[in-house]
Amino acid sequence: MIRVQVAHAEGLFGSALVALLREEVDFEVTRGPADPVTEDPGWAEVLVADADELLPPPVPSVPPALPGAEVLPGAGRGKGRSVEPEAARRAAPALPKGAGLLVLATAHRPGALRRAFDAGALGYVNKAGSPERLAEGVRAVAGGARYVDVSLAIDLLRATEIPLTPRELSVLALAGAGAGVREIALALHLSRGTVRNYLAAAIRKTGARNRVDAIRIAHGAGWV
Repeated sequence: MIRVQVAHAEGLFGSALVALLREEVDFEVTRGPADPVTEDPGWAEVLVADADELLPPPVPSVPPALPGAEVLPGAGRGKGRSVEPEAARRAAPALPKGAGLLVLATAHRPGALRRAFDAGALGYVNKAGSPERLAEGVRAVAGGARYVDVSLAIDLLRATEIPLTPRELSVLALAGAGAGVREIALALHLSRGTVRNYLAAAIRKTGARNRVDAIRIAHGAGWV
């Protein structure tokens, strides 16, 4: 029997994934703990996780603005609001003892695949693929081998070509969460001119039309 742990501890998708894997007679499938920080992740030969759950380092929160500083819409007078992307608050799944990591990924998101590769993933399966490919991937990873869904091969190659620097990604992530130039400068301890330069560089490198388009491209590729 191959012991498989599913990291999606909650939700309809996690339940469906567990039910699908349990149809394989040689799989023993369990659900991962809801809180990997405080609960023992257990033991398994394969951990099946979502590539999008393997998150980049959290973006710093924006400190309160000084009196008279610019305030985002909805914030109280004289007070800035903490801008922390939702993704930065979610914890990536803990890897069970002895497990090889297999990730489910969406095509055309090389940033998510890069994070999975950096996390040591052995298997890469397309979410839009067939159940047979998922089972093949689990068996390959359980045997210590690599498995790459053919439909993700080009995206995995592109995963090494992220055009933005870590600082540019941090600036874009904060901008995408609604922070203005002043707030980003406070959060990252930069001058406002430097922040504008990073934003301009991100727009140029992504081939975007403007800041909003650059944020859209970066999110779509899974870089932030």
